[in-house]
Amino acid sequence: MDATELLSRIHLFQTLSPEDREDLAGLLRTQKVRAGEALFRKGNEGTTLYIIQAGSVKIVLPSRLGDEMIVTIFTPGEFFGEMSILDGMPRSADAVAVEPSTLLLLNRSDFLHFLKKNDAAMEAILACLSARLRQTDDLLEDTSFLNIPARFAKKILQLGEMFGKKEDNTMEIRLRLTQKDLADMVGATRESINKELRVLREKGLVTLEGNVLRIEDVTRLHRRIR
Repeated sequence: MDATELLSRIHLFQTLSPEDREDLAGLLRTQKVRAGEALFRKGNEGTTLYIIQAGSVKIVLPSRLGDEMIVTIFTPGEFFGEMSILDGMPRSADAVAVEPSTLLLLNRSDFLHFLKKNDAAMEAILACLSARLRQTDDLLEDTSFLNIPARFAKKILQLGEMFGKKEDNTMEIRLRLTQKDLADMVGATRESINKELRVLREKGLVTLEGNVLRIEDVTRLHRRIR
């Protein structure tokens, strides 16, 4: 879809008139990135809001030892990078393309001007920030109180709800995620996730073929979180 239509489907921009949305779309720049390419790194200056037109992008917290924690994955119709624009501080995480992706970029001054003119948009961005803060709280809670099998089962189910196609008691998730990506999502090692995947396959709970992760029994997988 083109930029104007994409903006009309994003809650943040839905209060705009068609004319204003078209004007805003005219301010957007397009950037194409390869899989694995970083859009920005933690500590970079934040001057741009990113909107995903195609592909997917992961938000990653890196450590000094080279470990990573994937906070979330954004897909078409979602935006990110707003925090640094609002508080003027450096980027708080890395943003890396999971697959070849197309992004629409809005610079800081245009974004702030847009927010100042639209009270409903300001409310929407505050709601978005609150939701993302709650998501981070949930991630910290899971890391502190759930073991790896429970965290992994919960993350697979979350991915299914966000990106999967559900049919009866099964879900099919099509994402370009490696075992390292899955490990980084739950704060575990690749080896432990490899072992856990083997256990889940043997129990008939999941199958993994290429980029397709299939949950074979949603109900039984839920029980591993308890």
